[in-house]
Amino acid sequence: MDGLGRRLRASLRLKRGHGGPSQNNLGEAVTEPERTQDYSLPSFAGGQHFFEYLLVVSLKKKHSGDDYEPTITYQFPKRENLLRGQQEEEERLLKAIPLFCFPDGNEWAPGTEYPRETFSFVLTNVDGSRKIGYCRRLLPAGPGPRLPKVYCIISCVGCFGLFSKILDEVEKRHQISMAIIYPFMQGLREAAFPAPGKTVTLKSFIPDSGTEFISLTRPLDSHLEHVDFSSLLRCLHFEQIIQIFASAVLERKIIFLAEGLSTLSQCIHAAAALLYPFSWAHTYIPVVPESLLATVCCPTPFMVGVQTRFLQEVMDSPMEEVLLVNLCEGTFLLSVGDEKDIIPPKLQDDILDSLGQGINERMTSEQVNEHVSGPFVKFFVKTVGHYASYIKRDANGQGHFQERPFCKALTSKTNRRFVKKFVKTQLFSLFIQEAEKSRNPPAGYFQQKIREYEEQKKQKKSREK
Repeated sequence: MDGLGRRLRASLRLKRGHGGPSQNNLGEAVTEPERTQDYSLPSFAGGQHFFEYLLVVSLKKKHSGDDYEPTITYQFPKRENLLRGQQEEEERLLKAIPLFCFPDGNEWAPGTEYPRETFSFVLTNVDGSRKIGYCRRLLPAGPGPRLPKVYCIISCVGCFGLFSKILDEVEKRHQISMAIIYPFMQGLREAAFPAPGKTVTLKSFIPDSGTEFISLTRPLDSHLEHVDFSSLLRCLHFEQIIQIFASAVLERKIIFLAEGLSTLSQCIHAAAALLYPFSWAHTYIPVVPESLLATVCCPTPFMVGVQTRFLQEVMDSPMEEVLLVNLCEGTFLLSVGDEKDIIPPKLQDDILDSLGQGINERMTSEQVNEHVSGPFVKFFVKTVGHYASYIKRDANGQGHFQERPFCKALTSKTNRRFVKKFVKTQLFSLFIQEAEKSRNPPAGYFQQKIREYEEQKKQKKSREK
């Protein structure tokens, strides 16, 4: 692998223990230690920028040979007066982005047809913070054969639906003139990012159409706003989704395989979202560029997406204990073999029963997300929802987690066996570290579900008396 590949691989790997705490909306109650499952990205309040950059990445012919290489041909805003450290960070970011906009290698040729794709990637900084690239790849308007280009918005905010709508607006303006993208993006940059459930309205002028008002609404349930479970449901059965979840919970190596960039990025985001309220804090690359395929030999846990064209290279790589998921065929090409036995049988049946009930084509994407995510959240409520009772605080308010009594509190042997393994993962240890630090009573979606479950148990007991 070349020098750039090595540098990128190093910058993409999230170092152990660097999953920082989430920040909740200003003025609201302090959150519990649930990092919203957008890869340890904070849940931004109003006042934060929507995005850091809008870039256009085009394919340019190399000086030697007929190959093309992706190159940034438009950047907004241009950054000036940066400190040296910031400048180096920016240069590293801008070098990496083209590779992720065109991860498919360099076998490109001008054409008159190309399927429009919307996908995303994640870049991890040295300090463990992450940025998301939201991409729209398409064939620009014009006569004769031409090469696809990518509009890429770089943001610290995980909200796929919102940015997909912004990319629609960018694309619409680009068909007229690059010049009218600038005022639209400037207006967006000056607007405050809305709190969950709130809307921001932008005024934008388009020649021949006049002034338009564009409304951007953030979903009320912000822990699922970056994800769309529909692709995962189209590709896999519920039983397979539970086995992927089980592998992720024990922090194993998982490779997703598909040709379409949209399918890969949506399915890997969905798989990571199933871990809520816990956050995947290991190598995470929704679409692995060709030059980074050596990532699949990594000895540490990872969750990555690879295009089908690179299947042979993946199969030829030395790998241990990998779950290789073929999304196109809906099959597992490689597995450890115990994936069906990781989740306790009764809890597995509960998840399956819930997933199988009431899903239909009339549901909105938010309803589908809630329907799929709900049973997995309830699984964590049943297995580890009692965590707060086993954090003892010293005189300074610092919490100390009591692991042994926490595990012993579970009456079911199978549940206890699972939890004893789960408490040793980084998923759990990062979560509990935040809980130990938090002096105030937690507030948030997971805590709400814990309260509902405790209330149901009390009601059931009183009915049985």
